[in-house]
Amino acid sequence: MLEIKLEGASKRYQYEWIFKNLDLQAPAQAKIAITGSNGSGKSTFLKCLAGIIPLTEGKIQYKLSDKIIPETDYFKHLTFSAPYMELLEELTLKELLTFHFKFKNPIPGLDINKMIQILYLENAKNKQIQYFSSGMKQRLKLGLCFFSDAPLVLLDEPTSNLDQKGREWYLELADKYGENRMVFIGSNDPKEYSFCDQELSIEDFKISGQRTTKRMM
Repeated sequence: MLEIKLEGASKRYQYEWIFKNLDLQAPAQAKIAITGSNGSGKSTFLKCLAGIIPLTEGKIQYKLSDKIIPETDYFKHLTFSAPYMELLEELTLKELLTFHFKFKNPIPGLDINKMIQILYLENAKNKQIQYFSSGMKQRLKLGLCFFSDAPLVLLDEPTSNLDQKGREWYLELADKYGENRMVFIGSNDPKEYSFCDQELSIEDFKISGQRTTKRMM
């Protein structure tokens, strides 16, 4: 079982500390919501947690079955979904799923056809991703994330571009495929993380009175 520990985790851009001295002990199968207002640093925190961008100070430790995982191998143990992540849009849905699962093992018992059925995209299996609506793309990103057999699931604004039916579908997906895994969710919508057992506000780790610079979103 994967466990994660953060000690003094801090990230700075120029003169602004996005978060500072963040300590966290995440046990196996923990469900943790990372909350805060828009632009507060939720996405930055998740990217640091995934090893996509480095911390400025402090450390993150992944431990799997009492074995320390090197930072260069974090990606092997996680799966990530975010609205800003790009898809290979020249591929069809079936081609993209086949390509993705050459690099990630699927959840046992799931094949490509079953995945497409769960995604409610049977009529689009031979359509290029570039012709998908924003909601279809978001469902696909979530599917790629939850259908990958990894102990850590990282979600950033998971219901972005989803309608009410899609949001209900997401909660069902999380309930079924996230149950036995650690899940971090970056969100300011309580409905997205209603199943989480812990909430961490990134704004609790700001420095009061720090010099800030305006960031373009």
